[in-house]
Amino acid sequence: MQGVRVLEVAQFTFVPAAGAILADWGADVIKVEHPVRGDTQRGFINMGGLQMDPNRHPLMEHPNRGKRSVGIDVSKPDGREVLYELAKTSDVFLTNFMPAVRQRHEFDVEHIRAVNQDIIYARGSAYGDKGPQRDVGGFDGTAFWTRSGVGHALTPAELGGALSQGIPAFGDSIGGMNIAGGISAALFHRERTGEAVEIDVSLLSTAWWAGGASVTQGMETGETMRSVMPGSVGPTVNPFMGNYLTSDGGTINLCIVSPTGYIRDAFEHLGLPELADDPRFSDVLPLIENAPAAAKLIRESIRSKPFEYWRNHLKTMRGQWAPFQSFIDLASDDQAIANDMIVEVEAGDGGKPFKVVRGPIQFNHEPLETTRAPQASEHTEIVLMELGMDWDRIEELKEAGAIA
Repeated sequence: MQGVRVLEVAQFTFVPAAGAILADWGADVIKVEHPVRGDTQRGFINMGGLQMDPNRHPLMEHPNRGKRSVGIDVSKPDGREVLYELAKTSDVFLTNFMPAVRQRHEFDVEHIRAVNQDIIYARGSAYGDKGPQRDVGGFDGTAFWTRSGVGHALTPAELGGALSQGIPAFGDSIGGMNIAGGISAALFHRERTGEAVEIDVSLLSTAWWAGGASVTQGMETGETMRSVMPGSVGPTVNPFMGNYLTSDGGTINLCIVSPTGYIRDAFEHLGLPELADDPRFSDVLPLIENAPAAAKLIRESIRSKPFEYWRNHLKTMRGQWAPFQSFIDLASDDQAIANDMIVEVEAGDGGKPFKVVRGPIQFNHEPLETTRAPQASEHTEIVLMELGMDWDRIEELKEAGAIA
């Protein structure tokens, strides 16, 4: 994306996450923030009940790495003129502000296209840019988790209630990647045809795409899968699929979707070699017919030893499985480290480096380079001088409160 400029007028994580991915890919992403408040998310000092250091802010670092921040008050005419000057030099305009705000402050598609007819205009919203709820706002906790059915599918029916979303900005980050992919396709289309298009991605459509197999199943049959309670393998026709508890409360997930060719090796690794010669379990069809009995024996075997034993012992098993880990565990996972999934960036407070998650795409096996998220309005003067604006004009705009 080197040579591509993205002008981002957006807050929180959904949409800014798209800018972060494009910045990782080499684009020059200019983040426009309010000259006094900055991105509203900068004021969040509590994340799921955990206190955060505002100078080492996960919800700012994750979706804003690699960008430059310019402080502009788009509610002021002078501020909008600066925004339009930036738009003239940009390839993409990226926003998640509501339609009424875009119209009131004159940065909706017609206003931006009036100064740059070739710009790609990308919108992120809660529920889409069409229909009766076009003007309704939302977050991933409402649009992605609750309304979409994702939270319902991941909440066991036995709970009799609803699980809250346990990952901040979960749908936001997935949706940001969808937007980045759409922008890439739009840039390719413009290169081929000369046409600049508009892009829309919603948190609701992101959730339905992520859960597309279940959504399709529901529309077809009227039923969908739901998560089951811990310790319950649930009704099964395949004992090699399910979460099994260890003696010390850990969980091993077996996921041998097709047991053909794996039965003997799996039983040997699970401490049950005799079952490979038991006619009830030695081939796929009888294994399916006797799945509850096999699952009971597997459950007892795994429950007899601790989590670390199984995590090491099963490394040589040919079938598919995984240890049930936390995000903290993953940070020291040798496979995650080997694949460059974590990167250290300079910390904004000048302290020890800040670890962030790299974008999930690699080109030619090379990890993407990234830099820290900017301080609010950190690059205002530099970017405006690149546009050819002289210092006297910059000072006038500052005194008027149009920029920071």
